[in-house]
Amino acid sequence: MAMATWILLTSLFFISASAADSKNNPADELVSVLNRNRTAHKSSALPDNAGLACIAIQYIKAYQGKCDDVGGSNAKVPADAEFVENFAPNCGVQVTTLAPITGRLIACQSHYISPKEAFSELLIHNQRSLDILYSKNHTQVGAAVSGSDGGGPYFWCILFGGGNSTNSFVLDGGVAKSQRPGCFSGTDEECSGVGVLANYLWPYTLGISFLMAYVFVL
Repeated sequence: MAMATWILLTSLFFISASAADSKNNPADELVSVLNRNRTAHKSSALPDNAGLACIAIQYIKAYQGKCDDVGGSNAKVPADAEFVENFAPNCGVQVTTLAPITGRLIACQSHYISPKEAFSELLIHNQRSLDILYSKNHTQVGAAVSGSDGGGPYFWCILFGGGNSTNSFVLDGGVAKSQRPGCFSGTDEECSGVGVLANYLWPYTLGISFLMAYVFVL
């Protein structure tokens, strides 16, 4: 009886954890925070485009884990040609459907923080970033969050696009190629990376530990 109960609880744990991970995808949350800020400023909410979001994680990968290249005097920006030659193909985005990138926000630091904190403390930090956030040139958005396989540094990236959100940044078969580590908005893709997942799954891990202990005591 105790073993059967344990199996049931374990199954429920994995279902709940999966649902929590999907619901609490940090890249999705980043877009939600962004749109709440835009609407509070009387700007329109932007549709989340999974193809553009996948390109955002490719944009992160172009930095090869080098935080120093993101900001400051040594800041670097991936060449526009990368979108056609690497970013789109690596995501399965049809190159002919690429639309203009109308804005970019990217930040990096050694440890993970919540999407809300990343937005207000790292991504939006001066007048230029505010101008990008509230620009009327944007018609869609995509966000990505990624660490490395071993944890930090952690990158947060938001790409804004122009064009029609229904026929731009179109994914082959409607599904992006798998991107690891990290996650991007607009999909049901689970977020990989211990540092990111730990922040969302620890309550479930703790809960199942108590439940297992209870079951085995019975």
